[in-house]
Amino acid sequence: MHPAETTPPVLAQRDARGVLTLTLNRPHQFNALGEEMLTALQTELDAAARDPALRVVVLAAKGKAFCPGHNLKEMVAQPELAYYQRLFAHCSRMMLSLQQLPVPVIARVQGMATAAGCQLVAQCDLAVASTGASFAVSGVNHGLFCATPSVPLSRNVGAKQAMEMLLTGDFIGPDEARERGLVNRVCPPDQLDAVVEQLVTSILRKPRVAVAMGKALFYQQREMGLAAAYQLAGQTMAVNLMDASAQEGILAFTEKRLPRWRAASGDGA
Repeated sequence: MHPAETTPPVLAQRDARGVLTLTLNRPHQFNALGEEMLTALQTELDAAARDPALRVVVLAAKGKAFCPGHNLKEMVAQPELAYYQRLFAHCSRMMLSLQQLPVPVIARVQGMATAAGCQLVAQCDLAVASTGASFAVSGVNHGLFCATPSVPLSRNVGAKQAMEMLLTGDFIGPDEARERGLVNRVCPPDQLDAVVEQLVTSILRKPRVAVAMGKALFYQQREMGLAAAYQLAGQTMAVNLMDASAQEGILAFTEKRLPRWRAASGDGA
């Protein structure tokens, strides 16, 4: 056993503000999404979903790489269709859990993110990348089209840009990833935590209920036709307006003062 494997595959740290940082902790494996890692991530995300005071999740990684995708050694060791189907179902459930959380999830990308690792970045709500990061859906180079990574990738970047990445397996740098819409911000490595914290602080200033409703609506309407999307959005706004935080926010705006959110409703201070 590698010495690092005496520690958990995912480190969880939650602060008093309700900010949970999940850190992939298998740097000697480049934080590959093996069965152990997937199970650990799912366990932490399930626990996070039950936390009523949670406000933000930051997904980080130790070592030089963010995540290279699945553990290929595990995959070739069991060349069975049933095993592969279970593996990808497990991974898909974990990816969907990120979207289903009622709080924003921010990817803190300090290094390489390839295949399902790139998928992980695309599945998060926001992403901040170091200038040392790189991105690819490179399975095609090994005869395996990155089908599951294509799902969130094609929902982040343009169709032709996504297809170029999927068909060539070529890497793109952080600036190009930002231009294509895969990440929000790029910064030097020594500023990565500070830039992530800027986003976290901004989110914490907003009412939790509005953020939760907005995140759910954003992903639901994206899969709908235009008329249905408008109907759902209108209903969401109407329900949101009935919440005390929205009433206080609008009243504060009209009175030219800062809103006084009520902590009891899960809003920011």
